[in-house]
Amino acid sequence: MPSGSPRPLRADAARNRASILGAAAEVFAAAGTDAPLEEIARRAEVGIGTLYRHFPTRAALIEQVYRGRVDALCATAPELLERFTPVQALEEWVLSFTAYVGQKRGMVAALRAAMGEDVATVFTDTHEKLSAATTLLLDAARHKG
Repeated sequence: MPSGSPRPLRADAARNRASILGAAAEVFAAAGTDAPLEEIARRAEVGIGTLYRHFPTRAALIEQVYRGRVDALCATAPELLERFTPVQALEEWVLSFTAYVGQKRGMVAALRAAMGEDVATVFTDTHEKLSAATTLLLDAARHKG
């Protein structure tokens, strides 16, 4: 493995990381990004030290939750096209996007405050993913007339 490449996580560490991200998404959606990290660790059923090993700062955790939500939303676009007509898929995706926007609750402001100008990279990356998913759905709908 080349130096500088992150080592793959052990299975238990990967489960802990996923559990922390899931709990953080729930807690942030319900209580905002200022919610106690101890509550996230409790819901994830890990110790606070485990949370900090995976996410050394609140900003790092918020960023990964934000990116994860965008990735999950964007992953639904091709799945929706397999299950529905292109127009129905687009409608379903817009509903999912609206729900996603409602769950961001303070994440953008928290990222800006914590990351300063470095946040531009996060927003550029996620904007590109959202644009690609939207374009996929719109192009499919256009193609069907």
